[in-house]
Amino acid sequence: MTDATVHPLDPLGPDEIRDAVRITRELKDLGERARFALVALEEPSKQEVLEQLGGTERRARVQVVDPDARRAWDGVVSLSAKDVLAWDEIEAGQPPFTFGEFRLAVAAVRADPRWQDAVRARGVQDIDSVQIDPWSVGAFGAEPETRRLARCVSYVRTTPTDNGYAHPIEGLVATVDLQTGEVVEVVDAGVVPVPQETGAYDAEVVGARSGPRTLDIVQPEGPTFEVEGQEIRWMGWHIRFSMTQTEGLVLHTVGFEDHGRLRPILYRASLSEMVVPYGDTAPGHWWKNAFDAGEYGIGKMANSLELGCDCLGEITYFDAWFADDDGEPVRIGNAVCLHEEDFGILWKHTDGWSGRSEVRRSRRLVLSSISTVGNYDYGFYWYFYLDGTIQLEVKSTGIVQTAALPPGETPAHGQRVAPDLYAPHHQHFFCFRLDVDVDGVTNSVQEVDVVASESGPDNPYGNAFELRRTPLRSERSARRRADPSASRSWWILNEAEHNRLGEPVGYRLVPGPTTCLLAAPNSSIGRRAAFATETLWVTVNSPEQRHAAGSHPNQHPGGEGLPAWTAADRSLESTDVVLWYTVGITHVARPEDWPVMPVECSGFSLKPQGFFERNPAIDLPAADHCHR
Repeated sequence: MTDATVHPLDPLGPDEIRDAVRITRELKDLGERARFALVALEEPSKQEVLEQLGGTERRARVQVVDPDARRAWDGVVSLSAKDVLAWDEIEAGQPPFTFGEFRLAVAAVRADPRWQDAVRARGVQDIDSVQIDPWSVGAFGAEPETRRLARCVSYVRTTPTDNGYAHPIEGLVATVDLQTGEVVEVVDAGVVPVPQETGAYDAEVVGARSGPRTLDIVQPEGPTFEVEGQEIRWMGWHIRFSMTQTEGLVLHTVGFEDHGRLRPILYRASLSEMVVPYGDTAPGHWWKNAFDAGEYGIGKMANSLELGCDCLGEITYFDAWFADDDGEPVRIGNAVCLHEEDFGILWKHTDGWSGRSEVRRSRRLVLSSISTVGNYDYGFYWYFYLDGTIQLEVKSTGIVQTAALPPGETPAHGQRVAPDLYAPHHQHFFCFRLDVDVDGVTNSVQEVDVVASESGPDNPYGNAFELRRTPLRSERSARRRADPSASRSWWILNEAEHNRLGEPVGYRLVPGPTTCLLAAPNSSIGRRAAFATETLWVTVNSPEQRHAAGSHPNQHPGGEGLPAWTAADRSLESTDVVLWYTVGITHVARPEDWPVMPVECSGFSLKPQGFFERNPAIDLPAADHCHR
């Protein structure tokens, strides 16, 4: 039996997860200790969805790790036919980690005598007080391909609720074979005193100032949006969404109703991959390069959001379902938050001749989720505005990765945040896959810079500037970087559809502040996270090309994903294109980032460019309480 579904893009429900696991176990010779690293909807083809073909088959993608056989598989299961349609052994890379494997790694390290001796050498006698964090090992050429590994670093917690990152056990790294539970290596680079100052941040310890006073957001008539299943309708917007284990919050079939016609804008938008490379050479940090989507699963790390804390106002919540190691469905309650926000003035003009003033207030629809991956917390916010703008904002917060500093030393690749404590320099990269369908599937992309016009007869006063348009005609030429000095943006145009001015309708991708990967191209992370070397890539839409660093980045040596796909140099002219935009942050920590860093915002916008005939919010009614 499978769960009733309303739409072929609805995520798997708990019964469907159980069915996918049961079918896989029945038809494949799996060992007793086989673990399910992924059970998720295998989406039907774009054609099937857009043409609303009846009887679309429900399928699940499964990734299975068999520790006894030291093998892993990536398969597709038909829930309708109760059959395994594809079953491929993963030969390069590994499936994402499971929670059970992390628990195994922690227990193995804690029981290891070498590790225990190294901890006690730092003056820590209570072994149970030590926090152990498993990390991905990366790919540096020394890891056997058949071994599934994790590296573990340690911190002291003086109380069960202490901030362990205030007390790192520097230079101690244990590597665990997740298939056997064996600690295969313990590296001890020498004793550095454990920092003693507390990093507590709870109100009971740090206290609380008076204020701010209560702020209530009330909508007496209820919210303006309507929800049916996984579809949202709000002020002309039609948005379908889901939560996936790897990508987290995903948008589907986003369109805007314009004078009675639903006009498509996005077919699918999601976080395709993210990576946090560290720039420190110390023994406990040089190897840290976390692919939080492909190695860990940003979706299954989602928080259960709380009213008044994570979300404020008239809130609608949505649950998410994922599979545990055994393939049993696990519910994350309130994983997604939906609400409206006032956003100040949308448009205004005061007529100096008549004295009349017209003003309309802006409002935006917010669809969000927050995930915690180890020390960091990431909020993903999709905003939809009344003027047709779509904005993606990442809110990065949490606790910086820390290292102990020998007395009297200054860190070469980090910044002090507290006495005897520093935070290594690092970067955050979030690559978003944007399957655009601006007024239809067939689109083209232009890079548009604003440049000073050449001085001469056509610019006699030297004040003129103009647009320089560069069509991105093929995949190799569409590897591009942001350029704020030129106000660079990328225009997505449908050259088969024109507005009343005779120009192609379009949307414009507008960068926010961003950066690119600083690691050397021939470094391990340079090969594995090559997507972060550019701000924008554009490809021809291919359903199997979903993740910017490839399908299995865990322990993969690199070269997969965008560099491999764009090497084909396919034509991008008037076709079904996908834009891959990377939001980059270089984090040089401050004392103000400790013990918990204030939110740092980053992202991009998609703005209508000739898509509408005029300001689409010109007909909004004035607020009832707005007196002229």
